[in-house]
Amino acid sequence: MSKIDGVTKESWVLSTFPEWGTWLNEEIEDTVVAENTFAMWWLGCTGIWLKSHESTNILCDLWCGTGKQSHGSGKMKDGHQMQRMSGVQNMQPNLRVQPFVIDPFEVKNVDALVVTHIHSDHLDINTAAAVLKNSSDAVKFVGPQAVVDTWIGWGVPEEKCVVVKPGDSVKIKDIEIVALEAFDRTALVTASEGEVLRGKMPQDMDLIAVNYLFKTSGGNLYHAGDSHYCNYFAKHGNDHQVDVCLGAFGENPRGITDKVTSVDMLRMAESLNAKVVIPVHYDIWSNFQADPKELVELWKFKKDRLQYGFKPYIWQVGGKFVYPDDKDRMEFNFNRGFDDVFSIDNDVPFNSFL
Repeated sequence: MSKIDGVTKESWVLSTFPEWGTWLNEEIEDTVVAENTFAMWWLGCTGIWLKSHESTNILCDLWCGTGKQSHGSGKMKDGHQMQRMSGVQNMQPNLRVQPFVIDPFEVKNVDALVVTHIHSDHLDINTAAAVLKNSSDAVKFVGPQAVVDTWIGWGVPEEKCVVVKPGDSVKIKDIEIVALEAFDRTALVTASEGEVLRGKMPQDMDLIAVNYLFKTSGGNLYHAGDSHYCNYFAKHGNDHQVDVCLGAFGENPRGITDKVTSVDMLRMAESLNAKVVIPVHYDIWSNFQADPKELVELWKFKKDRLQYGFKPYIWQVGGKFVYPDDKDRMEFNFNRGFDDVFSIDNDVPFNSFL
């Protein structure tokens, strides 16, 4: 058999995906977090890996799925939350834009999988399966009631699950996870197909979504999940120290309010009394993409007049952020390499080639 005859769709998929292989898995595992700091990596959408100085590893909202893969009928699925909120009929063209930067089935040393809410680009069966199979018996699955119910329905042992509601606190080794109120109105109009919401009382947000404050020895991280802007962010900022906050940034299509736009990202950071605000989620969906530098330019326009006490940080998926080391950097860039240039003799016919 010729070499090319052995190439199949299956061999291509296995040799290509995830696109980064175990590069990021290895980096996270090998990273030693300095005292009085915490490190985190952006995994796409609102997914992050948080690692403390004490080597506690928290995986939050890792999504390993995909968006639309076919035009199909061209129509929205009846009862979809976007149809419910706007009366749209044509299919939402939400293609996944971001490649996979981590291999979920090669994750190691996860102490807890934490999920903010019920939507499938945050609550992922592949992540749950990988964490369950690859982690120690002590691993915990932390989420609101509906998230935990989904995990148990998938086969995650109930004794590994921790249900949280606003006000609850869970200790995972040295990291304290505080559950706080979520402000995700899209989650409130997510319901079973065929269910009619008009004229009914809304769902209890506390059962389907929460925000989190991760308290580490190196500082505190606030994860807003898919929350929209809410004045109650200021209450969270009054009650807790927030060093870094993450928000679901994006450009909303006409007739839709699902992502936090630049003005309200700044308002969120100000209300939380944060030191750094990092936009996420804008990377993943083709129909919600936005330029995070808009947020930076707006911050520059307002910061002196409004005396902002925070800075924005523009991340890249797969990139590492260390607090407080990177709090003043404002923009991430991957290692460009070649730091050992000319450490050995180069091999060209003449140096004039250079």
